[in-house]
Amino acid sequence: MNRINIITLGVNDLHRSLIFYRDGLGFETSVNEKSPGIVFFNNKGTKLALYPLVELSKDINQKEQLPSKGFSGITFAYNATSVEEVDEVMKQAEKAGGKIVKSPEYVFWGGYSGYFSDPDGYHWEVAYAANWEFDNNEMLIIK
Repeated sequence: MNRINIITLGVNDLHRSLIFYRDGLGFETSVNEKSPGIVFFNNKGTKLALYPLVELSKDINQKEQLPSKGFSGITFAYNATSVEEVDEVMKQAEKAGGKIVKSPEYVFWGGYSGYFSDPDGYHWEVAYAANWEFDNNEMLIIK
């Protein structure tokens, strides 16, 4: 088992999250309806899905849901191809309704990085390093 096919985010308001990811960040999906049961985004590489948090909790037999405030211990990453792209994506996320939790800056590991959170509090890093290479699917090559 050496792959991840889908990452599903439990969200409190599926329509709001659909608007944030599809219209705000430009994630591609065939979903156009206002109240879908689930949303799949057609990313290069791993798929991202949105599903109501209450239903996701039921699906995994959990009676309690994680709070939507604070840091959950999980981050997602978008690896950019330039410093300028990091800044553009961060502005795009903020304009879409995301919250900038760490403005982009040059960081200890030699790159340039910042963080935003989505409407449900999931944290995304947007990062760049000069020595990064990408494959044909625009996925970061880690050697």
